[in-house]
Amino acid sequence: MKDLTQGSIGKHLVHMSVPIAIGLLVQTLYFLVDLYFVGQLGGEAIAGVSAAGNANLIIIALTQILNVGTATLVSHAAGRKDQTDANIIFNQSLLLSALMAAITLTIGYGLSASYMQTLSQDEAIIAAGTSYLYWFLPNMALQFAVVAMSAALRGTGIVKPVMLVQLLSVLINIVLAPILIAGWGTGVAFGVAGAGMASSIAVLIGVAILLYYFVKLEHYVKVDFSLWLPQWHSLKRIFAIGFPAGAEFLLMFSYMAVIYWAIQQFGAEAQAGFGLGSRVMQALFLPAMAIAFAAPAIAGQNVGAKQGHRVRETFAKAAVFSSLIMALLTLICLWQADTFVRGFSDDPLVLAVASGFLSLICWNFVPTGLVFTCSGMFQGLGNTWPALLSSATRLLSFALPVIWLSQQETFAIEQVWWLSVITVSLQSLLSLFLLKKQMDKRLIFA
Repeated sequence: MKDLTQGSIGKHLVHMSVPIAIGLLVQTLYFLVDLYFVGQLGGEAIAGVSAAGNANLIIIALTQILNVGTATLVSHAAGRKDQTDANIIFNQSLLLSALMAAITLTIGYGLSASYMQTLSQDEAIIAAGTSYLYWFLPNMALQFAVVAMSAALRGTGIVKPVMLVQLLSVLINIVLAPILIAGWGTGVAFGVAGAGMASSIAVLIGVAILLYYFVKLEHYVKVDFSLWLPQWHSLKRIFAIGFPAGAEFLLMFSYMAVIYWAIQQFGAEAQAGFGLGSRVMQALFLPAMAIAFAAPAIAGQNVGAKQGHRVRETFAKAAVFSSLIMALLTLICLWQADTFVRGFSDDPLVLAVASGFLSLICWNFVPTGLVFTCSGMFQGLGNTWPALLSSATRLLSFALPVIWLSQQETFAIEQVWWLSVITVSLQSLLSLFLLKKQMDKRLIFA
């Protein structure tokens, strides 16, 4: 365990966020590597894989229950120096991860085709997305175990082992992608199905290595099957903190689904361009996300140690770091948006939509960074309901106007991007207001 209740907050943020950023980049590369090789198969294949990949937002929403609940409670226990409670939470999280993986595979294989039919009317896109999902589902199921283990380590202030495992996984994925998608060296090309195969094999190897680490090297939180019997009080604690965070990501899935539904009238090229641009945007968000992922562990340990001034300092420095980085990325996107998407497709219409999306949506970057930071602080404080309220407000303020605009004769795709900029800016102000109220309420210790 690393004690985050002592020492420089700024150094803790940097030391934790850099490995987290690398780990997040590695995860994003799973999609970008697949997208690059799938891009050689045509616009329908890109649109299908991108749309199917959005189903992973549902898995992220579910893994967030484990991620936030486990990391927060383990960090609070570490701050109190309560190793017993940290181990109970960790093993109950592993139990939940096994159950959720089984449910994911059962539902996923039953509903993949129906899901794709709701996102597109193009038969080629539906076929490509369904084929990809069938082979990508094992990856989605294994994410629960990865998240449970990485969240427990992050709660104790340890992030480098997970980053190294993720790096190895993506290297395996990069090697397998051209072999399985394009048939390099084998002559057997599986197309979009190969993209799903490569990702699933890579994450399976990563899970095996993480399990080995916990069994052989980790000492503060350990895999203990005697603690796998359901302990309802502990499970309730995980869900009380994790459920709002999971619901928040589910709203993000709804937001993406609304966009795909609204822009389908512009054709497969528009959906493919948005899918490509949104993947690149997610990669650009990684620095802000890394800071937001580091902040809860630091804030959480200091909440457990009843050091309110260090919790406030954590937010202040995280907000400044995030805003500066995202402002720089905004300027780069305004200058060279097309550079980020060039090479992923040969279709000029797809590239035009993707670069146009980035050149407008980059005005989102600073307010989005603040939203991420506030969400991380809500996690550290142990109350994630305000973050859910903020996201729900944003979804309603975005979805209703988009649905109305899509029915108008003057509807243009750029209206969707500008509406996103306006609504996320308003969301950032609401998140800051709600966070101030929570800190004033919860950082009063006897």
